[in-house]
Amino acid sequence: MPIAFAHILLPAIVAISIVLMLVRPRGIAEAWWVSGGALLLIALRLIPLKLAGRAVAEGSDVYLFLTGMMLLAELAREQGVFDWVSSVAVRGAKGSCSRLFLLVYVVGTVVTVFMSNDATAVVLTPAILAAVRKAKISPLPYLFVCAFIANAASFVLPISNPANLVVFHTGMPPLGQWLLSFGVPSVLSIVATYVVMRVFFRNDLCKQIECEVQPVKLTTEGKMVLVGLAFMVTVLLTASAMKKDLGLPTCIAALVITAAASVKSKSNPLKLLREISWGTILLVAGLFLMVDAVESQGALKLTQEWLAWTQKLAPAAGAMVVGFFVGVANNLVNNLPLGLIAGGTIQAAHVKGLLANAVMIGVDLGPNLSVTGSLATILWLLALRKEKLDVSVWKFLQVGMIAMPIALAAALCGAIVMARL
Repeated sequence: MPIAFAHILLPAIVAISIVLMLVRPRGIAEAWWVSGGALLLIALRLIPLKLAGRAVAEGSDVYLFLTGMMLLAELAREQGVFDWVSSVAVRGAKGSCSRLFLLVYVVGTVVTVFMSNDATAVVLTPAILAAVRKAKISPLPYLFVCAFIANAASFVLPISNPANLVVFHTGMPPLGQWLLSFGVPSVLSIVATYVVMRVFFRNDLCKQIECEVQPVKLTTEGKMVLVGLAFMVTVLLTASAMKKDLGLPTCIAALVITAAASVKSKSNPLKLLREISWGTILLVAGLFLMVDAVESQGALKLTQEWLAWTQKLAPAAGAMVVGFFVGVANNLVNNLPLGLIAGGTIQAAHVKGLLANAVMIGVDLGPNLSVTGSLATILWLLALRKEKLDVSVWKFLQVGMIAMPIALAAALCGAIVMARL
């Protein structure tokens, strides 16, 4: 195939695959459009087989992390943890929809901070859906919380989002420095997102919960799962502090917790594996391959040139331009592969300080614009579809096009202020 033609065809296939992933013609899942595009690149020899294998292998840590989280979510569902959480949440709301909304937001923030945004999408979403079904109220405001807080709180700690480790894979700042750099921006992001969503869903939240929910008793096996979740948090924090990849520790911890609970309940753990969304792993692998394919065409050189241009601007202006550009770009290719490109660009351009922080904030917070901006949001969609619910691209965009720019601007302003101190 002529080189000039290949330079046109490769990005065209990638672009079409991303568009089809967004639109989902005939309701066909995102994974098939992305993986189909990736296979087409290989079949047409637009990307060497060796490079394709290396690209897929780059995502091994993410695959292990997601597998562990999805396995733990299925275990929690089986052992009644979701039913218990939903009962506690609704009873704690004391009949107020607005109080339930705040309670869900706080819980979502805690889960995101200490267990990652993917855990919020995979573990918390089914629990909240169970809660609102028990309360017999409109589910959308509370389910949207799970999606938006998963990104809004995803840079409080390094472990709050796997994309953080991807962006800073060659030089993760110490935890103290991380909190100094991102503590204030993350708080502003969380508060701004809450205010926007509270206003957007104000009509739904002014209602009362008429249905009385009976308390649910947590079984011994369910308590074991909760202890296991605490163990998982400890594992993630320890691995992060030691600058280790999170995937393998997460997967091993999930397997240990599942084995212990299955022995106690005398149940077959293999059926949990069948419930895992393996299509998600396929989707992520396809995205990694497409990113490497685009990089092989010189994309990294272009991003370095663009970042060099922003360094000539005033620091505050440069941070705003970088943050919003990266934030919007997430929604074109997904934040995880974009994090790979961003991390490579930062390393190659030797960028540190405010601009590097703006890149990471854009990678984490930008995905709140659309349903395919982050892996966490895609996992959230899959969790809803599993429960026979679906959220359209437009419905998500209605909230996202207000919440994302406001929260991103607030977070970037916080980062600029902290950089000047």
